[in-house]
Amino acid sequence: MTSIAPKTAASGTADSELDAIFAPIFDRIAVGAVTREVDRQLPYDEVGWLKEAKFGALRVPVEHGGYGVTVRQLFRLLIDLAAAESNLPQALRVHFVFVEDQLLAEQGTARDGWLRAVSAGTLVGNAITEPGVGAVDRYRTTLTPAGDAWVLNGVKSYSTGSLYADHILVAADRDGERLGVLVDANAEGVRQHDDWDGFGQRLTASGTTEFTNVAVADDRILGPGYGGAGPTYSTSYLQLFQLAVLAGIAQRAERDVREWVSARTRTFTHASADLPREDPLVQQVIGRLSAASFAARASVLAVADVLDGVLDSGATDEKGLVAAELAAGQAQLGVIDTVLAATSQIFELGGASIVSERLRFDRHWRNARTISVHNPAIFKARSIGDHLLNGTDLPFAWSAGERKTPQEATR
Repeated sequence: MTSIAPKTAASGTADSELDAIFAPIFDRIAVGAVTREVDRQLPYDEVGWLKEAKFGALRVPVEHGGYGVTVRQLFRLLIDLAAAESNLPQALRVHFVFVEDQLLAEQGTARDGWLRAVSAGTLVGNAITEPGVGAVDRYRTTLTPAGDAWVLNGVKSYSTGSLYADHILVAADRDGERLGVLVDANAEGVRQHDDWDGFGQRLTASGTTEFTNVAVADDRILGPGYGGAGPTYSTSYLQLFQLAVLAGIAQRAERDVREWVSARTRTFTHASADLPREDPLVQQVIGRLSAASFAARASVLAVADVLDGVLDSGATDEKGLVAAELAAGQAQLGVIDTVLAATSQIFELGGASIVSERLRFDRHWRNARTISVHNPAIFKARSIGDHLLNGTDLPFAWSAGERKTPQEATR
């Protein structure tokens, strides 16, 4: 029988201790956010600060050198990190899935080795999606035999976070079998490009990665990769990172414009008060921004609570996995609409001066709009409705061609 390790140490780290460690780092990161946005400066130094503080080891048990936090504690911190720099939680999301997979793995030297490496600062990026193809049943990246080992060849797009990472988790095909392969980011034959050209989330390092005859040892082939049919915790977990980014964006947008309005003395001849901060219409917008931030944060933490239960039980209960997937999808539909509306409303507060590029308040909407198109909401809304009305399986990560209705499944 496979032995599943316990999820976290019995005595994890308290929120107050985590805040004492990470709040000052988040504050330092936030200071340079606008400059990085203007100059397209990838936050290498800022990632280094997080590595030094073992941010990537938040979920690693205390006995392996980590903090042993719950999923809820992790996402509480991710929201605050996103408020400081919205690109960073997105860049780290596959890293935390890799950690979670190790926590769920059979106990042994391999698992322990990776958990301790993460506690020492190791970060994992990703190379999953392929340009022009995308779908998991049409991977062109291949793993082929080469003597006693293997070689990896292919091109990946949206390699989020890989420029900050020590290792890259690659989705590849080996004779029709989908596999996860872990390669060193600096290995011979690996070429990375910061060529992501989206108008938002510009600093996630979501560019192209090329693999040309990259040597892969047997112990770096991790088994079935992204896109295997069947319920999994990982799609809801990955989606929750996007929602944490949105919650953080709302939090920062509300704080930025509140500080700006509080210091502003100029208003309009037909305004309702002499100072913007005393104007009831302006106060109303700030109130709504605050509500959007609160609602988005509450939604993320509610889904995190569901995932805590799923992962603590080993992520094998199908009912729990479906509940987590449904919760993440429902939260996605609510959070996107709430945050997009809020980050658009901020421009009602100040006339032409609020669109100054010096302020870069537009980054809040651009980043929110960009993160919101991941796993497009129109498809998610339909799949949720179909599931609730007809009992159709939620799609998780597999392709549409593999989905079966309850009637088809019983034939």
